[in-house]
Amino acid sequence: MLLSLIHARTPIVRKARSAERYFSNISRLKVLFFGTDHFSLPSLKIIHKNLIDNGRVKRLEVVTSFKAAKNPVKWYSQTEGIPLHDWASFSRTAPGSFDLGVVVSFGHLIPESLINCFQRGMLNVHASLLPKLRGAAPIVHAIANGDQRTGVTIMRIKPRQFDVGEILLQSTVDIGRDTLMPELHDRLANVGAECLISCMEDLETYYRRQTVQNDAEATYAPKIDQKFAEISWRNSTAVRIYDLYRSLYGLRPLLTTFGGDVVKIYKLSFNTELQVQGQLPTCLPGHVEYSKRKKQLLVRCGDGRLLQILQLSIGGKKMLTGQDFYNGFLSKVQPSERYFK
Repeated sequence: MLLSLIHARTPIVRKARSAERYFSNISRLKVLFFGTDHFSLPSLKIIHKNLIDNGRVKRLEVVTSFKAAKNPVKWYSQTEGIPLHDWASFSRTAPGSFDLGVVVSFGHLIPESLINCFQRGMLNVHASLLPKLRGAAPIVHAIANGDQRTGVTIMRIKPRQFDVGEILLQSTVDIGRDTLMPELHDRLANVGAECLISCMEDLETYYRRQTVQNDAEATYAPKIDQKFAEISWRNSTAVRIYDLYRSLYGLRPLLTTFGGDVVKIYKLSFNTELQVQGQLPTCLPGHVEYSKRKKQLLVRCGDGRLLQILQLSIGGKKMLTGQDFYNGFLSKVQPSERYFK
């Protein structure tokens, strides 16, 4: 899919003092990279390739969290021989020998003393079209909101707040009706890496064209918690629950209860044919039934439409199919008591 690169439609910021600071010495860049996870990795890889190819990057070192389990940034840096620093012991005022800081899914607020150490400033790759979806979980919230598009923003890091800095570059990405979170995550990570290296290759031009975010248009994507995954069958449409499932796929299961036991839903389907067939009689939201003929475990939602549950567990036990759940649990309960709550 062809991705369009756009600049935010806000007034261009031009400051003579900033121009003097950033553009007086157009040269190769000594880069300090901050990242911790799989979203960070494509950006680190593309900067490293630029270094190897003798591009704009002259030097590269990495700051990450050694406490993070299965940290891909740490593993890649060690494998490729990139100098590595642990954030817990990293000096916040020491990196004066670096020109540019790059932050990608780092998870820590960068102190002002550290930001000021970089002559060319600090860049951030954020997985939304800022000022939309500022915060820690923009990909999850974009899908959960039912958005049809999102994107990536390359922005300046500013002190004391997340995701409020000037925009250098944006790229839009469509969200398909059945797109799951891991697919969108990987697409945005790769698009973000390409946008980042474009900015770094022509940093002076992008700084001249940087635009200020319009705070009046800001929306937020806070960190998700267990409550975010809880299903309200009565108050949610089938599409809303399906979007919630897509947004959390690969992160955590959806949560509900059956007979007082916690049910974790790992896989479900929104099938438009079910709505036409009308396999369940009129009943309250959360009602569960099993079609023996089609081997389908079905739940009615707040708008009367149906979802099919494909994989689930109950009471912390092993994974079940819809048929397993019917045989082991649902068939032993009176039809009037067959409800997820």
